[in-house]
Amino acid sequence: MAAPLLNGMRIPRKILPLYSLKHKLHFSSFCPSVIRDDTYSRKRSTLKQKPIILGVRGIKNYLDGNYLSTWKSNLLTPEHLQLIRCYSDSSENKPSSESQEDTEISSTEETHNIITDSEKITGRHEKHEFQAETRMLLDIVAKSLYSENEVFIRELISNASDALEKFRYLQMTRDDLPQGQALEIHIAVDQEKNTFVIQDTGIGMTKRELIDNMGTIARSGSKAFVQQLKDRGNTANIDSSIIGQFGVGFYSAFMVGKEVEIFTRSQLPDSKAWHWKSDGSGAYELSEAEEVQPGTKIVIHLKKDCWKFGIESDVKDIILKHSNFVGVPVFLNGKKINTTQALWTAEPKQVTEDQHSEFFQFLSKNTYDKPRYILHYKADAPLSIRSLFYIPSRAPLPWEVSQQYESGIALYSRKILIQPKAEKIIPKWLRFVVGVVDSEDIPLNLSREMLQNSALIRKLQSVITSRFIRFLQDNAKRDPAKYDKFFDEYGIFLREGIVSSQDQVEKEDIAKLLRYESSALPPGQKTTLMEYGERMKAGERNIYYICAPSRELVEGSPYYEAFKKSDREVLFCYDDYDELSLLQLREFDRKLLRSVESEMAGNQGQQETAEESSGDESKLSESEGDALVTYLKDVLKDKLKDVTVTNRLGTHPAMINVAEMGAARHFMKTALKSRSEEEKVQLLQPILELNKSHPIIQKLHSLHTSDPVLAKLLAEQVYDNAMIAAGLVDDPRPMLNRLHSFMEKALEKC
Repeated sequence: MAAPLLNGMRIPRKILPLYSLKHKLHFSSFCPSVIRDDTYSRKRSTLKQKPIILGVRGIKNYLDGNYLSTWKSNLLTPEHLQLIRCYSDSSENKPSSESQEDTEISSTEETHNIITDSEKITGRHEKHEFQAETRMLLDIVAKSLYSENEVFIRELISNASDALEKFRYLQMTRDDLPQGQALEIHIAVDQEKNTFVIQDTGIGMTKRELIDNMGTIARSGSKAFVQQLKDRGNTANIDSSIIGQFGVGFYSAFMVGKEVEIFTRSQLPDSKAWHWKSDGSGAYELSEAEEVQPGTKIVIHLKKDCWKFGIESDVKDIILKHSNFVGVPVFLNGKKINTTQALWTAEPKQVTEDQHSEFFQFLSKNTYDKPRYILHYKADAPLSIRSLFYIPSRAPLPWEVSQQYESGIALYSRKILIQPKAEKIIPKWLRFVVGVVDSEDIPLNLSREMLQNSALIRKLQSVITSRFIRFLQDNAKRDPAKYDKFFDEYGIFLREGIVSSQDQVEKEDIAKLLRYESSALPPGQKTTLMEYGERMKAGERNIYYICAPSRELVEGSPYYEAFKKSDREVLFCYDDYDELSLLQLREFDRKLLRSVESEMAGNQGQQETAEESSGDESKLSESEGDALVTYLKDVLKDKLKDVTVTNRLGTHPAMINVAEMGAARHFMKTALKSRSEEEKVQLLQPILELNKSHPIIQKLHSLHTSDPVLAKLLAEQVYDNAMIAAGLVDDPRPMLNRLHSFMEKALEKC
């Protein structure tokens, strides 16, 4: 394995014998997440559990850096520092096999760097003052406009990219410009000099352009260039390649720089080289220069508190975060950084499965997963959209189901990152999707970090959401088995989409993706709402469903027992959120969604399912039924609204009816969860229906006169059983003491 890097410098393998010191010096005690490896560029945190003793020169390099500026006195004694420096000074002059190995490894790395310090200032200094309004605006840009100072790198790379695009276009339209020159962006950082340098081989600037563009804030040279082409009626597709819009990006350099220099020479024939310098306080100097390469070079002398932008590893992370997909090569200290292709800009048929897997892992930061579904979507109307979406193969983790989980969509504009977690581009219920959206039409604020809340953003979200729903519908038809597995794992998000959407059309589109078992189909086979509608008899207008944790409980439900006599299909809903989503959906394809319990509670359901059994002599007579009803109303008067007798039940002694049972169940679990039983009864108004032909009810009738104590216990148990069957009991434990008493009384009769 290659030697690790510390602050961008190699650590030799020679280990300092620190065990003789008073305190052991462990790597994890002062730099737990900075060590890097050549083959793995991400920061590693696993070293916190396994302390590593550093090599001598590695420690010395680290001590000479800025990380330990506040920790030296706390963690290292003077004896430690003296021993480390003395040992390292003596060992640096001695060649070793480890240092030779490090040199060999370094020599194998290919580097390409055009940045030099050959520029010379030759002309006299011309001092120019910013206007008063410009000075004020410069102060705002440097201190208030951007939320993070690291975005200055994004802004400068974007400016350099625009300069290269301008040069590329002019090369195609003019014959007097250099040809065959590589179009590149080079960045060099130096921690010792505390500088950040960025240089491009783009169009460069003349003196007039330097004064106009650098001396005036909010004047975008890129935007003006595109406008000139539009005025001539010829943009040659360059509009989509130009990033700059506002003319403030360059001034972000003053967030981190105490002084900024520019060396530039235009690619136009006979152009002179110029040097521009300012500390951002209100004036700048301009002078001629020599030995300046065509293009633009910006040198930022970093402020003391911005020293981290002189560290190669930190700058690399920022480039990969914000400008990884810029359309030209970006080199950092001679090494190419942006090696990942912006797949969303490619033609879908030209992207391989391996490329998709690699890009998905890059976006999701999960190297062990692959995409289950891939949607590569492009559109030019009504909005310009270039997007790529992935659904992970693995099932969602518990915290990903939470609504607080962040969006997985990164928002780009012209391949420049705007938001790594874009919340407004897709609805919250699609947070399981990983992907990229790139649109030239999105309205950005001045810092290009936030979206303007406009109808255009809502339109963009609507277009993407509709396309994604249609994509899932197509895949469900193409491969039902694969989709069923997806629905089992991600169905909770689809149900959330129905509950959270405000648009009935969108609700019904999502509802086409739902899957249920049915009374008309064998166990395990699922159907859709659309298929249910196709099986409906002529004249039927309702889609019926019943909710329970399993098919066994559904088929044993008193409500299903009473309803199935009507010979109508019923959907079986097993998920906790099925009922809530169907309540919110209300109707589908102009058909009403009705729960079996709600149907049974209505008079129409009573008439449709009532079935008199006049020949059954075992059931209670009308007078006996009335007497039992009067008794139960007295015993259970604090628990229910009314007691009635029904002929709809067969194997169940009783059932509870509540208006809008599904909503009542949800209400019990949320708003009524902490309320007393009396308050719940007052709000629910439950009605107890008795099956007067059931043996338990007949026995209850005889007991209420012969053994009132046992009859009371039995009556309460019948009521509680009915409430449990209705799903209206959140915690059945309070009934245990009474159940024990009931069992004792029953055993006394044996």
